[in-house]
Amino acid sequence: MHQIKYISIPKIVSEKGTTYEEFILSYQLFGRKLHSAPVVLINHALTGNSDVAGTKGWWKSLVGKGKLIDTAKYTIVCFDIPGNGYALKEISFYYDEFSAKDVANLFGLALGELNISSLYAAIGSSLGGGIAWEMAALFPDLIQHLVPVASDWKASDWVLGHNKVQQQILQNSTKPLHDARMMAMLFYRTPASFEQKFKGSKNEAMGMYNVESWLLHHGEKLEQRFSLHAYKTMTHLLSSFNIFKGSESEDAVLNKIQAKVHMVGVDSDLFFVPAHNRKALAVLKEKGIQASYSEINSVHGHDAFLIEFEQLVSILKDVFK
Repeated sequence: MHQIKYISIPKIVSEKGTTYEEFILSYQLFGRKLHSAPVVLINHALTGNSDVAGTKGWWKSLVGKGKLIDTAKYTIVCFDIPGNGYALKEISFYYDEFSAKDVANLFGLALGELNISSLYAAIGSSLGGGIAWEMAALFPDLIQHLVPVASDWKASDWVLGHNKVQQQILQNSTKPLHDARMMAMLFYRTPASFEQKFKGSKNEAMGMYNVESWLLHHGEKLEQRFSLHAYKTMTHLLSSFNIFKGSESEDAVLNKIQAKVHMVGVDSDLFFVPAHNRKALAVLKEKGIQASYSEINSVHGHDAFLIEFEQLVSILKDVFK
């Protein structure tokens, strides 16, 4: 684990109207010393955390010395999403107390407390991408390059439905984390990915198909990493992002966005489907916002952002050159 840091944000009011006299966020810094280089904010996905680089970093293939997001060139900031239970184990709020917009607001205020007035880039994957979108709308002058990966600017009906089933499992199962994660993995991968990986093979020692033992393994891994509250919180946040929520009009939100937008989708993503990214691209261009959309080609579905690193580097090399 890199050195965890903590920052206090004074007096915030959530979307629900709850006032907090002080809120503590945990975060990590990588690369160049703060205020000596351009800053890149990385927002983690549902099961991620602030440990984005280093020996156990969840995106270490992309973040490091000489890599896509070069620690010799940039200062990298990554906050823990409140409630993920990574550095701050004690969680004093209900799982649905905050929205993704609240988290985006907290991140923006925290950057202000760190005297960071401009981000070279804000990049986030899945849930992290949704939070990055929210930040671009809340803090229009903050981000130069917005890079949502395998994400969208709002949770679709499909994502909302998936997350409702997750919450029901978390509420009713005798092994809630284990069983919810097994179900979720079916959405994060694809039938073709499973076929390529397992080919109908069996785990003779366990007396079951390898796909079954693999799903059980992922359920067990999540049980070891997450508390029930943390997983409920992250699942709730995944349903809560929508940059247009609470706005008078879509135009009012889009007119605020100053960042250059570089969306990255996955052609086989069954969770954040590419069609939504293409539709967003058309809307952005119609509004005169500088935007692009690139696609990872993969059989692995949503999880391709954690697998297809060479393609991600190729797609984003011009942003981070």
